[in-house]
Amino acid sequence: MQVRPIPLGFRLNTKRLALRPVTPADRADLIKLEADAEVMRYLNGGQPVPDAGLTDSNFLTPRGEEPEVLTAHHRENGAFIGWFALFDDGVVDGLRTAEIGYRLCRSAWGQGYATEGVCALVEAAFDPLGFDRVRAETMAANRASRRVMEKAGFRHTETVFPNPAPAIPGADRGEVIYEIRKTGKPIA
Repeated sequence: MQVRPIPLGFRLNTKRLALRPVTPADRADLIKLEADAEVMRYLNGGQPVPDAGLTDSNFLTPRGEEPEVLTAHHRENGAFIGWFALFDDGVVDGLRTAEIGYRLCRSAWGQGYATEGVCALVEAAFDPLGFDRVRAETMAANRASRRVMEKAGFRHTETVFPNPAPAIPGADRGEVIYEIRKTGKPIA
């Protein structure tokens, strides 16, 4: 199975967001984003993330060189909103599958940016990128991210309980997996 990154130069524009590949020039914004304990709450319990990022965690800490990551900026004023990522998981259960992820600055929460970015990335994942299915995962306790997935058309397909569960409040409720499939590819 060959896993491919997002094509070089890939860009997306929505009504309010400009998404472009992350570069080393984005490093300071990425570090500042992860310095916010509330942003990191459902990832590592709000613990500080070193400037170098984490290489041994089960979540991404981009630093500007990750081919799967797109930074999100406000189209009008250029303000950094956060990032979105699309990971090519290859063919899983006969479907070319991607996983989506995102992290937004707290100042951007509750304004529809996450849903707007996720919807645009899912649309691009199906056409022109050619995926059949896009999946997403979050803690069951993370109601805001779950709502984004639901508003973007994803369907909850599974709840898993990592063993051992991380020492994060709410981790005992498990991780929820959502997915959306390209039209004509029903969810079993």
